[in-house]
Amino acid sequence: VQLQASGGGLVQDGGSLRLSCAASGRTFSNYGMGWFRQAPGKEREFVAAISWTGSSAYYANSVQGRFTLSRDNAKNTVFLQMNSLRPEDTAVYYCAAPPSPFTSSGRDLNQQRNYAYWGQGTQVTVSS
Repeated sequence: VQLQASGGGLVQDGGSLRLSCAASGRTFSNYGMGWFRQAPGKEREFVAAISWTGSSAYYANSVQGRFTLSRDNAKNTVFLQMNSLRPEDTAVYYCAAPPSPFTSSGRDLNQQRNYAYWGQGTQVTVSS
């Protein structure tokens, strides 16, 4: 399984970015997907995840209402739309995929230990 994240960049406080994660190597539509981020000097943390059906999305409290995660199974891609960005959103963002198919539970998808495949990360920098 290969995951290719893209879309990061430098944006001003209050701006928007859309991250993409393209997956290959297995049947994309059968798997949940997640995004995590790691800021300098901090541990990697959960940002958002989406169930394999796309019917459920889960968000960290810190991004709820500002970020939206969606998936396009025809393109084998998930999209993280990030609006109202803040300097504290500055981090390297990683997309990730679990080893098991048909994952829908938020309790499973928000835990790093439940992911086996990780993208290379894309830098998001929000200036004040």
